[in-house]
Amino acid sequence: MIERTLARLAAHPQVAGLLVTLAAGDRHWSGLDTLHGKPVLTAVGGVERSDSVLAGLDALPAAVGADDFVLVHDAARPCVRLTDIGKLIELAAATDGGLLGAPLRDTLKHADATDRVERTEPRERRWRAFTPQMFRRGPLAAALREAARRGVNVSDEAMAMELAGFAPLLVEGAEDNIKVTTAADFVLAEFLLERTA
Repeated sequence: MIERTLARLAAHPQVAGLLVTLAAGDRHWSGLDTLHGKPVLTAVGGVERSDSVLAGLDALPAAVGADDFVLVHDAARPCVRLTDIGKLIELAAATDGGLLGAPLRDTLKHADATDRVERTEPRERRWRAFTPQMFRRGPLAAALREAARRGVNVSDEAMAMELAGFAPLLVEGAEDNIKVTTAADFVLAEFLLERTA
């Protein structure tokens, strides 16, 4: 799945290269070093997502400057559309960065400790966060370091940037940019990959 995800990213003309964070001694990594003529680098990740992202940012070559934008993407999201990557790059580059997502469309319920409905939550102005998320290398690294220093376990890069005082742009993407976490997700992803680009 990771190679399908990387191939999707590498196929975008504005993506210059890829860096994958892996567990130390990962025996499953194929050793891939180029895709679509673009370099594929690796770095050892950390315990938390934010640790791995920071390790990846630190491992980028010096040619990627502090003011250059980077995309952070979940390996478990192989169905991201090239058109959505392009839209994110275009719109978020005009700001301090942003992320793909989709407005909530379902009714939300807040449960008590026994899984009974306590109340219905408003869904207006609430979004599901996807990846890629796109920010400048330097500010993102600084935001992740500051969150770690404060003991805040950020769930994504946008959260780190929010805590640093930024207001990331939400860019609506296709809702089939699913995160594969179950066997059913895997089957759905295979189906979607046959039909999207």
